[in-house]
Amino acid sequence: MNAQEVMNSEEFKQCAAFHGHVCPGISIGYRAAKAGMEWLAENRAEDEEIVAVVETDACSADAVQVLTGCTFGKGNFIYKDHGKMVLTLLSRKTGRGVRVAMRPGAFSPDPEHTGLIQRIMAGEASEGERARFQELHLRRSCELLEAPTTTLFNLTSAEIPMPAKARIEPSAPCARCGEPTMPSKMETVGGEKICRGCL
Repeated sequence: MNAQEVMNSEEFKQCAAFHGHVCPGISIGYRAAKAGMEWLAENRAEDEEIVAVVETDACSADAVQVLTGCTFGKGNFIYKDHGKMVLTLLSRKTGRGVRVAMRPGAFSPDPEHTGLIQRIMAGEASEGERARFQELHLRRSCELLEAPTTTLFNLTSAEIPMPAKARIEPSAPCARCGEPTMPSKMETVGGEKICRGCL
């Protein structure tokens, strides 16, 4: 499929709607999640059948949630603050896992695009510069949607322990603030159960 066909697909539209707009990051996440799910030969998780581990909190993580069905609320979406465009998917059904890592140089910075991002973030961009940025942003997104998977990512078998399923437990009050807290997330200090926010 070409980029326009991908962007017209229901799956991509759902990713863009969840994220709020089309951008290179959502395109990267879309491609990474699709590649990982195909490698595992899995369908979108309804519950906790799949576990996703992302190593960035950037735009791509939103597409991963939409396509894999892994979410914070279900406990099968795990964030590691490594600042890398890496996605690991694990199948509870088969025990198999795949690590999808962006290849070095796969998304080289475009000096004009980067410069315009900086001007927009600084609040200094003119209307013309904003329009040019949107044009380049879309072009970069399309390039990512059309690039061969092998030029974007290294896919390797993932050898990591399967995370435990989400815990459901009754809350208990923190001894300091009194707010209801999961007991497994509390620390014992001086014989009292304290929430992490009060530590």
